[in-house]
Amino acid sequence: MHPAAPELISPRSGRVAAARRLARRNVRGKERLFLAEGPQAVREAAAHRTGAGATLVELFVTVEAAERYADIVAAARAADARVHLAADEVIADISTTVTPQGLVGVCRFLDTPFEEILASRPGLVAVLAHVRDPGNAGTVLRCADAAGAEAVVLTDASVDVYNPKAVRASVGSLFHLPVAVGVPVERAVAGLRGAGVRVLAADGAGPDDLDDELDRGTMGGPTAWVFGNEAWGLPAQTRALADAVVRVPIHGKAESLNLATAAAVCLYASARAQRACGGCRSVTES
Repeated sequence: MHPAAPELISPRSGRVAAARRLARRNVRGKERLFLAEGPQAVREAAAHRTGAGATLVELFVTVEAAERYADIVAAARAADARVHLAADEVIADISTTVTPQGLVGVCRFLDTPFEEILASRPGLVAVLAHVRDPGNAGTVLRCADAAGAEAVVLTDASVDVYNPKAVRASVGSLFHLPVAVGVPVERAVAGLRGAGVRVLAADGAGPDDLDDELDRGTMGGPTAWVFGNEAWGLPAQTRALADAVVRVPIHGKAESLNLATAAAVCLYASARAQRACGGCRSVTES
């Protein structure tokens, strides 16, 4: 049995216009709503809850996508989201991708206060300082999630994590772990250090080699990695805040690693060291 005909057929509809405006950062900040596109992101949004309730509040879906992803539509309705069957032109108007997949969700902001992250005594944290490219931000968030990090912190100098490109690049990981936004880097480092977390700055010109850090056994305790701008890395004043500035060794002829690749290497190195240490809370404990 096929779903009913689209109820939203005009991109000029007020509901469509309201969703389309969420592509702009100032509107997202005012409404505290953002867009999640595609089956993976919408599925994760429908399953996600915060203290304010369900994260997914509205779903625009084509007739074809509603049939193909009936489980996602059912999950959206179970989350009390408003579900709109929409014409292909409507989805194309809301979407920020070249080839829309037929589902666009409107979601509540889900960032976590930085103080709550500190109170949880995290063992592995990714700090995005001065990261300006939304695709890189989302990919680092995905890497942090995959490596088992317990939180991600974006400083006030970094891109908006709710940028549609960042949401897409996270491939659902935005909904998996606590994310704090707009934290000054000095406050982030001081707070994490006060919570017993060793802070490492990742920099290609760092004096400390990641392999040496692993060999010395200094990475088994709680660790936060600070990652910088894609083009020019971390400024000197940010590097100076860290307990160590660590480079990923280049054993071949490549000039460097891109941000997401370097982040994956660093985060997985910490994750392995912490597992080998049995989840110890401090490298100085006997």
